[in-house]
Amino acid sequence: MNPGSAAQASTADLVADAALSVPGVVGLHRGAFGEVATYLPGRRVEGVRLTDRLCAVHIVVRIPADLQAVADAVRVRVSPLVDVPVQVTIEDVHAGEREGAPS
Repeated sequence: MNPGSAAQASTADLVADAALSVPGVVGLHRGAFGEVATYLPGRRVEGVRLTDRLCAVHIVVRIPADLQAVADAVRVRVSPLVDVPVQVTIEDVHAGEREGAPS
C-alpha cells in the first residue's frame, strides 16, 4: 500500500474502528513518542501503523481484563481487514470507563 493512499486511509480507519469495538479496549495508543500512526494527507490515524509487511495496533485496555484474550480478540477482528500479519501491543491499562481514556 502506498503511504497516504486512499486505500490505506480506508484500511487504517477500518482497523482503528475494529480494534476499538473489542470489549475491553478503551483506546488506541500512539506510542511513547507518537511514532505509532498511519500518516495520511492532512491527518493521522494514531495507534495503527500500516506497512506492506505488518499491521501494528497499539491499544489501551480497561482492567481488570484478561490481557491476552483482549489482544487475541483484536487480532482476530483486524486480521480479515488486512493482507499482512497483525501485531497487537498493549501499551497501557486503564481503570475506568471509555471516556477520558489515555491516548
